[in-house]
Amino acid sequence: MRYRYLGRTGLQVSELSFGAATLGTPKAFGGLAGADWSQFGVNDGDDAVRLVHACHDAGVNFFDTADVYRDGECEELLGLALKGRRDKAVIATKARLRTDPDDINAAGSTRHHLVRAVEASLRRLDTDYIDVLYLHGVDPRTSLDETLGVLDDLVRAGKIRYTGCSNFPGWQLMKALDIADRRNLVPFAAYQGYYNLGARELEYEIVPAAVDQGVGVTVFSPLAGGFFTGKYRRGQEASADFRLAHEGPASIAPLTDREQAYDIVDVLDGIAEERGVPVVQVALNWVLGKPGVTSVVFGASRPGQLDDNLRATEWRLTEEEMGLLDAASDRPAPYPYWHMRQIAGDRSLPGDL
Repeated sequence: MRYRYLGRTGLQVSELSFGAATLGTPKAFGGLAGADWSQFGVNDGDDAVRLVHACHDAGVNFFDTADVYRDGECEELLGLALKGRRDKAVIATKARLRTDPDDINAAGSTRHHLVRAVEASLRRLDTDYIDVLYLHGVDPRTSLDETLGVLDDLVRAGKIRYTGCSNFPGWQLMKALDIADRRNLVPFAAYQGYYNLGARELEYEIVPAAVDQGVGVTVFSPLAGGFFTGKYRRGQEASADFRLAHEGPASIAPLTDREQAYDIVDVLDGIAEERGVPVVQVALNWVLGKPGVTSVVFGASRPGQLDDNLRATEWRLTEEEMGLLDAASDRPAPYPYWHMRQIAGDRSLPGDL
């Protein structure tokens, strides 16, 4: 396992981080109405502990969860699994989405909600501190001044150590960093976003801003909800056992162009066959090799899946292989990036201009 610094902090995290959303019994995904996670890898009790221990023993020290995953059960099981290993683990969780359908104030990035959410996560994780707390999304009703103020208070109180945001547009990320700088508040150390071969929008605003500002980038759904595992093929009906055959996580891991995604799978197949590795490792390698990426969140519900994911760190794609995948996944750039490319006179990515 290799390790990378989280942004400008001195904190070292494994380049693969374990996503604990697979831990827990089947239930709705809190905070997103109608999202059924019953087909999204279930690991209860002893199975969850064994899976987390296998990750940790393999060198994974970064674990990702959220207060709304399975209504808090993911945090509980992750805390149970890391008991006795807590000091050598970096735990990231999230707050902002609704945690109680009967409480009008149990959502948002207000002081009222964030303080209660952090206290609840600490209890479920059975820990004295959270290493990284992400805001799980933008709250348009609450000023960033209020939100950043309470996050600063929580850091100074020792309840969280680093802050970050997830699913923010680029202008909100930069606004938050500016406010933190002007008010001498703790700035975001990390950004977590959706990024994979089938959805490269993160490259336009977020990655260049993060690299420029020294914010670490962590990636969720690097396999597009399982599409780039090699299980899904053009013209073939997905097995009922496969996640993308059901509503739920697939609805929050969209592909920009499904037909292009099948073309990408063809390229992944060719590289995987030549390398003698599973398709999933090629897809993960591509994300790990992109500029600005600190850590990639992966999920697994079975030991075999876990082993395939972890072995992705044992080798690297060549420049030629990266180029093949870049070309297969490239899409017309939105304005003003097509104009920037015209001026540059080449096909450089926005962060390279």
